Amino acid sequence: MSLKEKFTDLCLHFTKDQILIESLWQEIETKYSGKGRYYHDLLHLENMFTELENVKIHIEDYHSISFAVFYHDVIYDATSKSNEEKSALYAAERLKKINVSQDMISKTESRILATKSHQKSDDEDTNYLLDADLSVLGKDSAVYFDYTRKIRKEYSIYPDILYKPGRKKVLKHFLELEPIFKTQPFQELYEKQAKENLTAELKLL
Repeated sequence: MSLKEKFTDLCLHFTKDQILIESLWQEIETKYSGKGRYYHDLLHLENMFTELENVKIHIEDYHSISFAVFYHDVIYDATSKSNEEKSALYAAERLKKINVSQDMISKTESRILATKSHQKSDDEDTNYLLDADLSVLGKDSAVYFDYTRKIRKEYSIYPDILYKPGRKKVLKHFLELEPIFKTQPFQELYEKQAKENLTAELKLL
């Protein structure tokens, strides 16, 4: 199923207004296909859904988690420190239009905000979202280093003298999470490789 079909099916649980759903999808597609998006794009969303489908059985509120995936990077500016806050607000405004309950909107907002620091949550659904978001860290080294090249391109506005210290800080943050992945399925799949990848990149910087 394509991302558009996924989004449409999801929205149909809350509204039958196909024109509204189509316009919301167009917004998402446009945002994630924007200039300067090399990693935080539609493929990133597809990969997250692939990961989450594998653990769907463990997820209590798949609708909220799905909305969080679609909107978590909808606002993405490499020079901004408030992308998650802006994305959460953006999501809330859109979900109101399709009659999503305030409770689910609040949950979706808090889940998007959780992608800022990736700290373990008391809410297990949020932990699955965070793990899917970081799953690229535990892929084989070829996939991982392709991801690092794309991230570098997204931050191309910064010269190495600024980028490298910032990137080191991010890598150390991930390594200090201990464990990096919050849920057992992701830990078993990706934890060991993620640590190897992060350590290898740190050495190169």
